[in-house]
Amino acid sequence: MSTLLHLIADYGTGDPAFAEVMQKLYSLKSDFQIIPTSVPKFSTIATGFWTSQLALVNPVSGMVIYTNTAPRKDNKEKRVQNEGEGLVFAELDNGVKIIGVNAGYCFSFVKNHIKKFHTVQVANSGSQFRSRDFYPEAVAGILSSPESFIGTSIDLSSIPNVPDNRVAWIDGYGNMKTTSRVSQISFAPGQPVVISLNGMKRTAFFTDGTFSVREGELAFAPGSSGAGDRCMEIFLRGLSAWIEFGKPDIESEFTVSPV
Repeated sequence: MSTLLHLIADYGTGDPAFAEVMQKLYSLKSDFQIIPTSVPKFSTIATGFWTSQLALVNPVSGMVIYTNTAPRKDNKEKRVQNEGEGLVFAELDNGVKIIGVNAGYCFSFVKNHIKKFHTVQVANSGSQFRSRDFYPEAVAGILSSPESFIGTSIDLSSIPNVPDNRVAWIDGYGNMKTTSRVSQISFAPGQPVVISLNGMKRTAFFTDGTFSVREGELAFAPGSSGAGDRCMEIFLRGLSAWIEFGKPDIESEFTVSPV
């Protein structure tokens, strides 16, 4: 049986770093079926968002997620041997295994679904390219001999909560997926609201379905992401909400208030 492996990293779309890491993984376990996903550099929110979406929506039996977004913000001083945030292992309540760098919000979006959370016994320094040179051995090794790689338990309280009101992803249509959840919203369907983002303010309508606005109208509506508690999207029907707000970066903060 092949093993589906999602590789989520901030190397950049089309970066040959993906090819190098995938080749190393194949050299260790030839039956991997690898799907690469690129996120913006250093964005642990985007990494955590896609880790959660792929892990919780239509997961495949035996699936593994390998993430590498390591902004090295755990220590602002000089780095010795390119040391950075450590590699950790998580197993979710649905059986999905996640192996990734424990940085920022990478594990925040699945925090409430983690039943096992441990350090990984692997080198975290000594290479500028840890995700190629060291970490693939742990990814493959955890599947065959977990006792050799899974280390001490980590308290889940060390994982930060998902920050409110941030842009988590921008899709190809310019819709902005956010960290806000339907359960956090108390507006009435059709209610006008003001969205403040990237130094701009725009009037939008809260809707319970993204197409419940006319062409050219801005909506704040539940999107297609977020599993049981959908993530809200900023949506400009027929156009790009991202362009409308001056092309904000992923992780940008916003506010939504009634008119």
